[in-house]
Amino acid sequence: MSKVSLVIHPERPEVVTLARELVTHLLDKGHEPLLGADDADLVGHTELAVETSELAQADLALSLGGDGTMLRTVGLVAHGGVPVLGINAGQLGYLTEVEPSGMIDALDRALAGDTTLESRMLIECQVRSASGDLGGHTDLALNDVVVEKISSTIRVAVSIDGNFFTNYATDGLIAATPTGSTAYAFSARGPIIDPGHRALLVTPVSPHMLFDRSLVMGPETRLSLEILGPRPAALWVDGRQLGVLGPGDSIECTAAGVDARFVSFNGRDFHQILKTKFGLEDR
Repeated sequence: MSKVSLVIHPERPEVVTLARELVTHLLDKGHEPLLGADDADLVGHTELAVETSELAQADLALSLGGDGTMLRTVGLVAHGGVPVLGINAGQLGYLTEVEPSGMIDALDRALAGDTTLESRMLIECQVRSASGDLGGHTDLALNDVVVEKISSTIRVAVSIDGNFFTNYATDGLIAATPTGSTAYAFSARGPIIDPGHRALLVTPVSPHMLFDRSLVMGPETRLSLEILGPRPAALWVDGRQLGVLGPGDSIECTAAGVDARFVSFNGRDFHQILKTKFGLEDR
C-alpha cells in the first residue's frame, strides 16, 4: 500500500472530476489517498482529509491543474522528498507531465516504480530581520523569490556572499532558479536557463538606473536583499505574497538543501516545449 497526496486546482470543475476518479482508483487498488481539508471537501471524501504537513509524508504526490498547481504542490511536499507527478488540466505547461487521458496509466506506472525522477533546484528564502510578522520565516521556491514595490520605486541593497554589490532603484528584484527563468524573470527580459542547470538568477524589474542586466551566479551563492528607506516592499515566493518588508528588513536566498523531484517517463523535452510555447519554426 502506498500513500498518495493529491493537490487540485480548486476553481476548475473538470479537475474535481479527475480527482474523484483518481481517488476511486487508488482506493480500489488498496492505496491511501491524502488530501488537504479543502480538497477533500471538494471531492466529497472528507474522511481522507489530513493536516497539510502530512502531505509531505506520502510516497507520491499528484498535482491536478497547471503549472501554478505544480508550484503549490512542490511547496507542500518538497521538504519531505516526495516526487510529484503533474497532470495537466490547463494549457501547455513547463512542469506538468501527462494529460488526463493517460493519468491512470501514469499513476500505476509511478507507483510500480516504472519512471525516472528529475531533480530541480529550489531556492531557500530566509527573512533575516523584519519589522512585522515575518521575522525568521523560511520558505522554499521552485520558481522565484521577489521583492516588489507596493506603490512606488523601491531601493534594495544587494550583497553577494557577504560582500556589498550595489544598490538598486527598481520596481522589483527577482531571485530565480533555472526553472523560474521562464516565469516572471523572463517577462523582465532575463535569460532562459535550462532547468537542468543549478544557478541563481537575479533580474531587476524596470530598474531606474544604468545597470539593468541580469546576473547568473553559481548555486553556492548567498544572495542578500535589504530594503532601504523610505518605502516598503512586498515579499512574494512562487506567486504567494508572504507579507511586507520595511526599511532595514532583509532576506537571504540560497540553493535549498533539498530538490524538487518530478516524475518523468520519457523525459521532458524542454527545448521542444519552448518552441511550442513561442511558435518557433522547425526549419
